[in-house]
Amino acid sequence: MLFHSSLRKELSRSFGATLIVLVTVVMTMTLIRTLGLASRGSFNPSDVTLVMGYTVLAYMPTLLTMSLFIAIIATLSRMYRDSEMVIWLCSGKGLASLLRPLLRFSWPVFVVVAALSLLVLPWSNLRIEELKNQYQRRSDIERIEPGRFQESADGNRVFFVEKNVTENQTGSNVFIATTENGKQTITSARSGRIEAWPQGQFLLLNNGQRLESVIGTTDLKISEFEVYGTQVNTDLLDANTSAQVNTRTTMALLLNLDAASLAELSWRFGLILAAINFVIIGVAASSVNPRVNKSVNLVFSLFTFVIYYNLLNLGQNWIASGKVTLATHMLVLHGGVLVLAVLWLAKGHNNWQWPRLTRAAA
Repeated sequence: MLFHSSLRKELSRSFGATLIVLVTVVMTMTLIRTLGLASRGSFNPSDVTLVMGYTVLAYMPTLLTMSLFIAIIATLSRMYRDSEMVIWLCSGKGLASLLRPLLRFSWPVFVVVAALSLLVLPWSNLRIEELKNQYQRRSDIERIEPGRFQESADGNRVFFVEKNVTENQTGSNVFIATTENGKQTITSARSGRIEAWPQGQFLLLNNGQRLESVIGTTDLKISEFEVYGTQVNTDLLDANTSAQVNTRTTMALLLNLDAASLAELSWRFGLILAAINFVIIGVAASSVNPRVNKSVNLVFSLFTFVIYYNLLNLGQNWIASGKVTLATHMLVLHGGVLVLAVLWLAKGHNNWQWPRLTRAAA
């Protein structure tokens, strides 16, 4: 039908434009956030682009659903304002008949959202955690950067080297603060170098001073040295064997139905159900008065989207804490939203008026 094809073409243009805008905004915000994390030592600065890409990929199910919802609201609201919807309704077709062309347009988006939520989302979260852990597990020698105070991998030492002379093996004006075995030591030296011995790699300091104190006492021991050696940690920390829930595959979550796994499943399957519900909400909410500002519907749709996803996140936390079950959450939230959306759509389809319904009920 000509009307269906023109509707799908306009939806395609609106959906594509909205998706590009949203992805651009999210990429900008993610870039700023990732650069902040990299500056605090959470990620390797050279991995900023990768982390940003994986993060945006994890947000894609939400962005696709939001783009589809906004496209439906914008397209149908425009048709109401230009009186195109009047022709459609006067031809004997009700508001509910719009669901067929909209669902034909939306089902590929549903498939992509399902694939991203169930397959790609845990993979992208896993890659982000791997990059983060890989950078956190680097050795003490790799952590030393000229002109910056840097903490060791175990958190017991703080290093400072003013500048490196040759290939990070020699530095000048070295400072080391250590807290171990109930003692605090502060060591400073004019220069230092890394040497490999059979026992491991050692940092040899030249012409310096060492201050040692016992925590909780006022005793202070000061010594000067010409050469002082201390072993540095070159072994990587043990990898975190307990993977986070959001990095586990959907099949792994289904095989281990604990509270945390059920909470994560509610989020992943909830993204799919929310995308379907938003199509029905979009049709029901698109009916506007042509005299009303065209931005009212968009503001309302964004407000509805934010509330729905906050409830989705809240339900996930409640399932993880054992306050509600997965079945109760899915039935009350997604089932309740579906029922309300269908009633809203039925009201517009049958042109129900609340005063008339109240008088009929009386």
